[in-house]
Amino acid sequence: MQLDLNLLAALDALLEEGSVAGAAARLHVTAPAMSRSLGRIRRTTGDQILVRTGRTMTPTPYAIAVREQVHTLLHQVTGVLAPSRELDLATLERTFTLRWHDSLVALGGPALLAAVRAQAPGVRLRFVPESSVDTPGLARGEVDLEANAGGTEAPDIRAERVGESRPVVVAARDHPLAGLREMTVERYAAADHVTVSRRGRLGNLLDDALAGLGLTRRVVATAPTEAAAFGFARGSDLLVTVPEATTRSAAADLGLAVLPLPLALELPSAPVYLSWHQRYDTDRAHAWLRELARTALSACR
Repeated sequence: MQLDLNLLAALDALLEEGSVAGAAARLHVTAPAMSRSLGRIRRTTGDQILVRTGRTMTPTPYAIAVREQVHTLLHQVTGVLAPSRELDLATLERTFTLRWHDSLVALGGPALLAAVRAQAPGVRLRFVPESSVDTPGLARGEVDLEANAGGTEAPDIRAERVGESRPVVVAARDHPLAGLREMTVERYAAADHVTVSRRGRLGNLLDDALAGLGLTRRVVATAPTEAAAFGFARGSDLLVTVPEATTRSAAADLGLAVLPLPLALELPSAPVYLSWHQRYDTDRAHAWLRELARTALSACR
């Protein structure tokens, strides 16, 4: 039987996207053309691959079983038929989408952009905000590189720990606690607080640590970004607890004080991860960008 390698690419796209329309968009073909490819795949395999369930398409058990094998085979075939060439940064034209935590954009974004402009002037960077819900942007190819505090257990996502930062307290410079030689955990808990959460969560690991000491704090607001939380703290009596690395420029620019967390609160340092999809493991341009990102985020080490 003569095999059409185009069907392998179509099958991979169908299994990744879970729909004819999504697969067609990924491969830049029309929906009718992708429907015909799905029909050929069904005849070749003797399996329906995707079946309609209400308004969505659901993969069959066979499709689920071969999904990783199909992706691996396509990656191998692509490597054989289109071997990578030396990377010419001077002529490289490409747009990378980066979904980074807002504080990491402020911390490492300027250095990364400067390095990219100096080495590859034809490359553009799209920094996009984190979503309030987890989305498979890396798997779908919508995001090239993520940087945040969350690792992953997904087998197709690479997550490299590139740094960490201990928690500190940010407050207005005239805050009563800013003038103390040492802030006690009781004074810390008695103050009013703002938390940073893109999901709007009012509590976090810090509240668990306080509870272990028989204490609670009053969180009066949650902010989606650290910049917004710092704005709340400026000119008020509110405290914000965040990783130290993310305060180095913003706190100074806003005239805020950075204070050590009370010694009684033993909290682990916040990790910083770079994450990408395994499809880019051997992509020379992507590897170049990853190395620049590691350097740009070196302040977290």
